[in-house]
Amino acid sequence: MKRFCVLSRGVAIALLGCGCLIHAQSAPAADSTTAQAAPPAPSQSGAATPAATPAPAAPSPLATPAMTGPLAQQPPATLDAGPLGKISVNGIVTGMGMLQGNHFAGDSVGDAALSNAQIFIQKTDGWFQFYIQAGAYTVPDLATPFINTARSMSDFWGAVPVAYVKLQAGKNTSFEIGSLPTLIGAEYTFSFENMNIERGLLWNQENAVNRGVQVNQTMGKFTASLSWNDGFYSGRYTWLWGSLTYTNGPHSLAFVAGGNYGKTAFQSLAVPVQNNSSIYNAIYTYTKGAWIVQPYFQYTNVPTNPAIGVTKGASTTGGAILLSRTFKHGFSLPVRWEYIASSGSAADQAVNLMFGPGSAGQSFTVTPTYQAGGFFVRGDLGFVHASSIAPGYGFGPLGMSQNQPRAVVEMGFLFGNNITEH
Repeated sequence: MKRFCVLSRGVAIALLGCGCLIHAQSAPAADSTTAQAAPPAPSQSGAATPAATPAPAAPSPLATPAMTGPLAQQPPATLDAGPLGKISVNGIVTGMGMLQGNHFAGDSVGDAALSNAQIFIQKTDGWFQFYIQAGAYTVPDLATPFINTARSMSDFWGAVPVAYVKLQAGKNTSFEIGSLPTLIGAEYTFSFENMNIERGLLWNQENAVNRGVQVNQTMGKFTASLSWNDGFYSGRYTWLWGSLTYTNGPHSLAFVAGGNYGKTAFQSLAVPVQNNSSIYNAIYTYTKGAWIVQPYFQYTNVPTNPAIGVTKGASTTGGAILLSRTFKHGFSLPVRWEYIASSGSAADQAVNLMFGPGSAGQSFTVTPTYQAGGFFVRGDLGFVHASSIAPGYGFGPLGMSQNQPRAVVEMGFLFGNNITEH
């Protein structure tokens, strides 16, 4: 769900879409180091005591839901589901609070919400697999009004935002059918999946969840995906996109492209005018030791189409750098900087994709984070500056301000096999 806020004087209209990172950080590998066995101690009878059976390796967290870091998912709880085999279960509960300056019309200086109360159920082996993500959520985002939990669920993707069947056709080939995370962008949909609590300005031009069919193919160090879907959750299956990712050790480079080969005249909170766009990404990711480094480039274009109310098309060009450094004792420090500009002008009646036709924006966010086991707490300190704004489309109740500062705190628990019975 990505949303770019288009504000008229006294009225805020959030246009939404979403982005999902192409390079999902791999789950941490289990420790392969084994301690050298000590010689068996003699028993009182003089016979050697049999060596103790080594304890099985601890399970690793699963790759879904994808999490960029520095937050780390817990290993799953495993259930025996009879004919379905082994089922893995994880969950999360988080709350957030926000303070902001130059709030939008209809918004407030401060807000609080249950930001996540979700369960993740999945089967990850065999030819028939599945993934179900259900529960409550919000999708906080820079430069847009705050949308509470109830409205997020009713106006976006419901109580089961992501659910799909995965058919493992071979060792390197799989098909996914259902409500899928997008391939577009370098940030995921839900707050716990990302370095920062709030999504960024580039994410506002992207989609988040789409319904369709996706095929995935691994070819050595290359991974390719092709998807036919409904774009910004429009219910019109006129989107095609694909991705190609090259991975070599800690380095990953992904190219993603997609677009609507049809047209969508209607708009809603979840289906903005960007549902008629084409989107292109180039995303580099370096993940090693304490560091995650992720610069990426994005270009989007909404073409002229008077039949759907786009008198003059426009495009956006943007770039971002996401960094995260992990320190000792569970502390880490993610940072995000981004810049994005749109084409067109009010004089030629170009479609508004940001703070008015021809506007631009940049943001800086820093997110001190602490995690101990399943518990974490973190805070965003963010600042957005908009330039070349159209009157009524900036920040503040009148849409005339160029700047918006925000402070956000999120606290919660990640659940898996860390739930034990005493």
